[in-house]
Order: sequence, then C-alpha cells, then structure tokens
Amino acid sequence: MPAAMEVILLERIDTLGKMGDTVTVKPGYARNYLLPHKKALRATKDNIAYFETQKSTLEKASAEKQKDAAKQSKKLESLTVSMIRHASESGQLYGSVTARDIAQAITDQSGENITRNMIEMNRTYKMIGLFPVTIALHPEVKLNITINIARSEEEAKLQAKSGKALLADHEQAETVAPEKAENAAEAIAEEIKEGMLEEGALEAEKQKAEEDAKKAEEQDVKAKAKAETKATKEAEKAEKEAAKEEVSSEPGPELESDSDSSEEKEETEA
Repeated sequence: MPAAMEVILLERIDTLGKMGDTVTVKPGYARNYLLPHKKALRATKDNIAYFETQKSTLEKASAEKQKDAAKQSKKLESLTVSMIRHASESGQLYGSVTARDIAQAITDQSGENITRNMIEMNRTYKMIGLFPVTIALHPEVKLNITINIARSEEEAKLQAKSGKALLADHEQAETVAPEKAENAAEAIAEEIKEGMLEEGALEAEKQKAEEDAKKAEEQDVKAKAKAETKATKEAEKAEKEAAKEEVSSEPGPELESDSDSSEEKEETEA
C-alpha cells in the first residue's frame, strides 16, 4: 500500500481539521482532491515556512470570503431547483444527476455562481423526486437546498406541491434509493471521472492548438516560398523582355542606295 502523505490544510475541512493543521491523509485523496483544489499543501519544509509567512494573509482572505458567502447564502435560502430529466414510468432516470448538473441548475435558476466543487454529495441521484443537497459556499458557510427531479415542468410543480415523487407504484423516491455506501462510492467515482474528462479535454484542446499553430506556420512558410518563387520568375521575365527590347532598338547595317549602285555599275562597264 502507498505510504500516507502529510499536508498542511489551507482551509477548514470537517473531517480533517482547521486551517494551518498538519494532517496525514491517503495519497490518492491528496492528489485527486486536496492539492488540485488548493485546499492543502504538501507538508514539506519549504511549504511549512511559506505557510507561516502567509498565514495572516490567508486568514484575512478567508474571512472576506466568509462574509461574501454569508451574503450569498441568504439569497439561496429555501431554494428549490427543478431539474427535468428523461425517466421511466417507475421513476428511474436514464442516466444520473451529477454535482456538475446540480451546480449548473442552481446557477441558471438563481443567478448565483455555484461550482460543482461546492456541491457536497454522498450519493448519486437516479430517481425522480425531491432531494436535499448541501452547498458549501465556504468552509464555514453551508446551507441546504432542494432539487426537484422530474420528467416535465408540470410534474415538477405537482411534486413540489405534494412533497413527494410521482412514481407509478406511488412509492417515494427514498424507498427505492440505493444504499448510502453504494451511493457515496458512485458519487466519488463520478467526480473522479468528471475530473479526468476535464483534464483530457484540456489536454486535447492544448494538443489541437499546438497542431493548428504548427499547420499555420507550415502554411506561412509555403506561402512565403511561393511568393519568392513567383517574384523570381517575374524578375527573370522582366530581364528577358528588357534584353529583347534592347536588341531590337540597336541600329542595323546601312544599305546602299539604288543611285549609288547604278553609278558603280556604269563605271565598271566603261
């Protein structure tokens, strides 16, 4: 098994500790979540020294963010977000609702900027119904909103009014949801998959940009070579035409007149 990794927390994390704590975590958790999301630093000698010099600045910035998060929280209180999805008569979704989907729906319907990293999920959502979801606007500011997953806007209104899913067998969504442990594992797998897809998309975009730049450079070189070749040919053509005109303009040998020829002929006969 890989050795555990020590990290310095850059913000409060419920299961680990507060800002500045040095904690031991699994390497995969650190590499896949804490480090890329700037929630922690590797606990190296240099990083510990750096954190001590930046601690007051980080605490001040965190306090400002907490104030902004508290204001944003008031705008999102008691929010219910409708999410229209295709599903069977029994309420089973053709697919699932992810943290990214929820964040986008909240942003679209509330006007507040919510990212998928703010959505705390311990399950995946594969049924229609009403479900509470926790949003972490800041490590110290969290709130619950409700997602209303339905097959149509009309169904969403009926579910919001009745407070339960409109299933064919009249069972509520919670009675057919998978076990919490299974949902947590699926949610984590979904998040990791999304992160991998994002990284793959960025890498593909970078590679395409490099290929486009290389192609543009090659086309530029070809265009310049073509222009130079054309200029050379035109110069040669101009030289040839100039030489031709010069030759045609030179005076030719003078011809004897007819009278001179007659006089010479008479003198000869005499």
